[in-house]
Formats: sequence, structure tokens, C-alpha cells
Amino acid sequence: MAKNKNSVKKNSAPGISHSIAPKSVYRTRIDIQQWNRSLDMFRNVEYPKTYPLQLLYNEISSDALLLSQLGNRISKSLKASFTISIGDKPDSDMTKDLQNKKWINDINKQILLSLFFGYSAFEFEFDKDGNFVVTPIKRTNMVPSKGLFYKDYTDDTNTILYRDRKEYGTWFLEFGEPDDLGLLNSCVPHVLFKKFAQSCWAELCEIYGIPPRVMKTNTHDKSMVARSEKMMRDMGAAAWFIIDSTEQFEFAKGVSTNGDVYQNLIQLCNNEMSMVISGAIIGQDTVNGNRSKDESAQEVLGDLVESDLSLIEMYWESSIIPALVRIGILPESASLTYDKAENLGELWDRTKEAMPYYEIKPEWIKEKFGIEVEGKREANPLAALNIADRFFV
Repeated sequence: MAKNKNSVKKNSAPGISHSIAPKSVYRTRIDIQQWNRSLDMFRNVEYPKTYPLQLLYNEISSDALLLSQLGNRISKSLKASFTISIGDKPDSDMTKDLQNKKWINDINKQILLSLFFGYSAFEFEFDKDGNFVVTPIKRTNMVPSKGLFYKDYTDDTNTILYRDRKEYGTWFLEFGEPDDLGLLNSCVPHVLFKKFAQSCWAELCEIYGIPPRVMKTNTHDKSMVARSEKMMRDMGAAAWFIIDSTEQFEFAKGVSTNGDVYQNLIQLCNNEMSMVISGAIIGQDTVNGNRSKDESAQEVLGDLVESDLSLIEMYWESSIIPALVRIGILPESASLTYDKAENLGELWDRTKEAMPYYEIKPEWIKEKFGIEVEGKREANPLAALNIADRFFV
């Protein structure tokens, strides 16, 4: 890293991320109507609002399957190894140093999240201990289509044109397209229908597991009604009601089901979310699934991860490295490239087939496969003898 860190620290100005007003977010029931209303506010030409849709994204991201799919795709990209080069020559020392920096991981994570949330932004800062850090900007407080930053996203009078600030492009960076809704927008209806199906299924379990109780008595006699209420409360937690002895009550004949209709709807929603995030259904169908299907799905996910890595390289080349050069973190002519993924299983098979005909360097085998190879094994002189020869020796 560059050695002018202290001078950069003096020049770093307080960012707009510290001016965001804290907001209390209350959880309410979300339906399709609220989703459509959020989309209308986002697409408003004159006065667009992004916070309803971003709050909705934050809410659906708590879904277990969606959270696992997002984490699976993002973690595969974050753990990929990269190389820092100065000019055309790889710099192993700088690469080793930066691979252990948290702010590198934070930058790449924000780039990847822009695919799902539509956009991301962060600021470079130095904390009180002098460490270089990345501070994300809350998406609810940004309107990329207008270049506006809201200190309070409910207050239209207190805004900042962040692209006009001198820090933009150096200390303040953004990613994504201004009008992009993100991949999570396609997951919203599936999460909502899944929650609806789970709620109905839970209610069905309650009805089938603890059927309601009915008691007939003389409702005109208050003492009898009070005694009946005490009896029903003491008999358990099932729902109960009291009717008059002259009244009649019958349960409606509904469709007899054990919850298959809800299970099928939940499975459909899970599959659709997997298709959106991972490009295939990975490890979901345990009834009809097989190894070949899962391997094909993993290959599709691998293609998406390679595309994500290409996107990270593009942003580093166009925005991040120029900013870090101006700040003094990286030297000029620096570049970042990800190591190309290799199919080690196929490469090992090809290596074994070539071993009888070619000399293969032990260093290369150790580097590629992690096998400690010291050298060529000496041939056993008895190996060429047949069993009879060895018996008589």
C-alpha cells in the first residue's frame, strides 16, 4: 500500500453517511397492493421515491430460502482469489496484503448487492484508529434516478445532489443502474405468497390438531353460563363457544386436505426464488432430485458467479482503482484480476493419463492439487519378475 496514509487521513472529509437521520421501522403485514404501490412510487417521473421498495426488499430478505440463496451466490464470489498487478507484472506481496483486508471484501459485497437491490453506494473513510474503512450508504435514503440523497427519506426539503459534490468519484462511489429494480423485485410476490401459504397451513394444523368445542346450556341463566365458561376454560386451550340449548350448530363441510395444496404452493415459490437468484433449482427437490440435476444446477450457478466476478473486475477498473489511486491507497497502473476457475477433477484425470508418457514437475502437482510430491519413485526390480521367479529367488 502507499505510504502517504497519514496525509490522506488529514484530507478526508466527513461523509454524508453520518448525516442520515435514524428511523424507526415498524413491521406490518405486506401484500401485493403494497408492492404495487411501492413500484408506482419508484417509477414516478417527477418525484420518485425508493424507500418503500427498499424497505420491502429488506423485509423479504429475511426469508430463509432467499437468504440462503443470496448468501450462497455472494459467498462464492467473495471467496474467489484475485491478483493485484502493477503494470503487467503481478505483485505477490501487495496481493497477499490486500486479500486480508476487510475493506476489500466490503467493496466487493456492495457491488454484488447492487445486482439484487438495484444499486449500492458507499464512502471511503478513515476511522478514529486510522484504519481505512468502507461505510455503506442506506439505499432508502438515495434516489439514483435524480442523484438525490435524503438525510431523512420522509423529508423532501432536506436533500443533497450527491453527484455534484467534490467527493463523488473519489470518496463517494455508487454502483448499479439508476432505474434498475434489482433481482429481488422478481422475488417479492413469491415471498408474499409463501408467507400466505405458511400462515394458512399453520391455521389448518391448529384446526386439525385442536378442534373447537361446543357447549349447550341455558344462556338466560347467568349462573349456568358462568359455570359453563369456567368448565371450558379449565378443560384445555382449544377454542370454545357456548350456545343456547334450543340452538343448533353444525360445522361446514370443507375440502378435506392434509395441506398438500399449501405445500405445493410453498414449493413453487421456493423453486421460483431459486431460479431468480441461482439460475436453477439447487438442492430443493429431494423427492425427484438426483445427482446429475444438482451438478447441472451447480454449473449454472458457477456461470453466474463468473459473471459476477467479471462485473467486479469492471467496476474496479473503471471506478474503484482510480479512486484509490487518487486517495493514495494504491499506486498508479495497478489492476485487479480474478484467477480463472479450473475443474480440478477433470485436470487430475488428464494429469494421470499423461503421467506414463511425460515428466510432470512435482512443484506443479503440489501447487494445483496440494499433493506433497518429493520426486520420482524408484522402480522395484522384482516387479518385472513373475510369481514363479520370485518364489525361487
